[in-house]
Amino acid sequence: MQDELLKIFDESGKHIGVAPRSEVHKKGLWHETFHCWLLSVENKQASIYFQIRSHHKKDYPNLFDITAAGHLLFTETVEDGLREVKEELGIEVKMDDVISLGIIKNSIILETIIDHELSHVFLLKSDKPFTNFNLQKEEVSGIVKADFNHFYQFAHGLRDTILVEGFQITEADEKIPIQKSVDKNQFVSHENNYLIDVVELINKQLKGY
Repeated sequence: MQDELLKIFDESGKHIGVAPRSEVHKKGLWHETFHCWLLSVENKQASIYFQIRSHHKKDYPNLFDITAAGHLLFTETVEDGLREVKEELGIEVKMDDVISLGIIKNSIILETIIDHELSHVFLLKSDKPFTNFNLQKEEVSGIVKADFNHFYQFAHGLRDTILVEGFQITEADEKIPIQKSVDKNQFVSHENNYLIDVVELINKQLKGY
C-alpha cells in the first residue's frame, strides 16, 4: 500500500511542507487529523459514543477511541474529513450537521509511534440514540456509549472506570452485546489535556453556551 502524504506543521500550526505518514509518525511531525464525537441527548441525559478499533489496525487495535477519526491527506480540506464518519460508521453527515469544537493539540507517544496531531474536532449531536451503524470492519469492530457526565469525570481523573454498553461484530459477522466497566488502559492513550478540552467544550454545548 502506498504511503499516504500528509501536510506537516510546526508546533504553532504553521504549514511547513508535506511528508509520508510513516515518516510523520517516526519523527513526531505535527499533522492534521479529523475527529468527530457522537453525542445523543434524551430527557436531558447525554450519552457519548466510542468506536472499538478493529484488531486488524496496526495502531491501537481493540481499544476504545473517538467515535470517528482519521488523518487529513495533503490534498484534503477539513470538510473532506467528514468521509471518516461515512466510511467508519456508515452515517452520512454534512458540514451543517456538525458543531466545530476547534483545533485541539493531541499527542500520543509510544515506543513505536510519535503521534503529534493538530486535530480538527467536531460534535455530531442528536436528540435520539444513534443506531443505524454500518461499520467498516477493517477499521471498526464495534460501537459503545457511556453516560457523558461519567466520561466527563473519567477524563478529569475523578473516576477510574466508566460503564459502556453497545455491540461488537465478530469475524463471523455475529453482533455481540457489550455491557461492562472499562478503565483508561482500554482506551487509546490520548493525552489528558486533549480529553479534558473535549469534554469541557462538549459540556459548554450542552449548557447552551
